Amino acid sequence: MNTQAAFASALLDPDQPCPADLYSANGADPASRFAVYRNNVQSSLINALADTYPVVAQLVGDEFFRAMAALYVRACPPLSAVLSDYGHDFAAFVEGFPPAAGLPYLADVARLERLRVVAYHAADANPLPAPQIAAAMAEPETLGQRRVILHPSLDQLDSAHPVVALWAVHQGQGDWQAIDLQQGQHALVLRHNLDVEVFALEAGDARFIHNLRRSQPLQLAIDDAFAVDPAFDPGRALGLLISRGAITRLSPPSEA
Repeated sequence: MNTQAAFASALLDPDQPCPADLYSANGADPASRFAVYRNNVQSSLINALADTYPVVAQLVGDEFFRAMAALYVRACPPLSAVLSDYGHDFAAFVEGFPPAAGLPYLADVARLERLRVVAYHAADANPLPAPQIAAAMAEPETLGQRRVILHPSLDQLDSAHPVVALWAVHQGQGDWQAIDLQQGQHALVLRHNLDVEVFALEAGDARFIHNLRRSQPLQLAIDDAFAVDPAFDPGRALGLLISRGAITRLSPPSEA
């Protein structure tokens, strides 16, 4: 292991001694100075995780979260200087963390919070003007052939747990006592203007939007959504996307 690698390894592992050959210009004890530096680095990474996953932290409590995050920092050092990128695989770590096994929904809550961060930093795109959407809707003979291009910030999470309800109750929305922890939810995440929004979707709406994201023509996406949920309402699903500025382009029928 080279000097730089040894320094980085010791920086993230409090069980390792101060790297050899370090010295302090003012004559202070190098081990003490290194310990302070190590504590600051680890604290900044743990704080970054706490900023990204505030609901996870609230669900387990600050002490538990910081202990779990400290182990993650040791196992998964940052690969970039951009702290907003750090912790992209934290949900997988949480899922395999034995002390958190009693909260089976915790990893998916972390996945939802990660999607919110990604949506916030996603590229911008102008929504398709309403008159252009209306004009396409007025041509039913070709509308089903069109592909719907969605905003780059839009993403989804299909969970066996009520992740949207759990997230929302920690935003002061809803009642914890009313949450059925055995009920799964389909989550939609997107950035509307400067706000990242989270919605719970019905199964048909979720399949429909998933199919649009896979570039299925509109009619095929609708048909597949009806196969999942006979009560699917295409107008409701499209209305949500239009109202949130999530449609950025409709392909011409010639591209179908």
